Amino acid sequence: MTPGHAETPTTHRTIRFDVLTLFPGIFEGFVGQSLLEDAIQAGLVQVHTWNMRDWTQDKHQRVDDRPFGGGPGMVLMAQPVVDCVEAVQAKATPQGKLIMLTPAGERLTQRTVEELAREPRLLLLCGRYEGFDDRIRQVLNPREISVGDFVCNGGEVPAMVLIDATIRLIPGVLGDEQSAKDESHSEPGRLEYPQYTRPRVFRGLEVPEILLSGNHGAIANWRQEQSEARSSKPNQ
Repeated sequence: MTPGHAETPTTHRTIRFDVLTLFPGIFEGFVGQSLLEDAIQAGLVQVHTWNMRDWTQDKHQRVDDRPFGGGPGMVLMAQPVVDCVEAVQAKATPQGKLIMLTPAGERLTQRTVEELAREPRLLLLCGRYEGFDDRIRQVLNPREISVGDFVCNGGEVPAMVLIDATIRLIPGVLGDEQSAKDESHSEPGRLEYPQYTRPRVFRGLEVPEILLSGNHGAIANWRQEQSEARSSKPNQ
């Protein structure tokens, strides 16, 4: 992760994320772990963080103010956010697709993730406090996305969810490309079949005998049946 460092991504199925946030330090541990770290090291993924306070014109680096009309909390001001987005868009080519993480956005689904994974560059705009001055949305015309019908303290965790889901679809990120094809929601409404590993017996629970048979056709049929059975159950 390189704050304030401009690079142009390659065009061979790589993806660049520019995260615009008031708290870039939140992402330091996130980018240094597991598959994401490996993908960055392999040059398949770039993650750049930008602190929106760097674009404020206020000498105290204020980026928020009280809402007109009264009410609780503070609202992110249009000027520093818009200036930050426009400056970051100019840091690399292509300009990238701007995503605003907001509870008011469309629901993030696997179909949406698949669509976003085809983009070479995504700018993720993370809100805080009581949200954005609405003129930010009017000026920048972002795609608004929500990770669910609940409210987080800010857009940083939703941005991590989006990054984590998206990089799995970049060729080379997963060790086995079939993994992403077999996972839950890879087809609309479909859930993955149950998985087992060693030991064969744990607390009296045995691995299904079919998985030990070596009959790949029978195993494939069993997995399909299990997937269909899981998918047909209502969400708990």
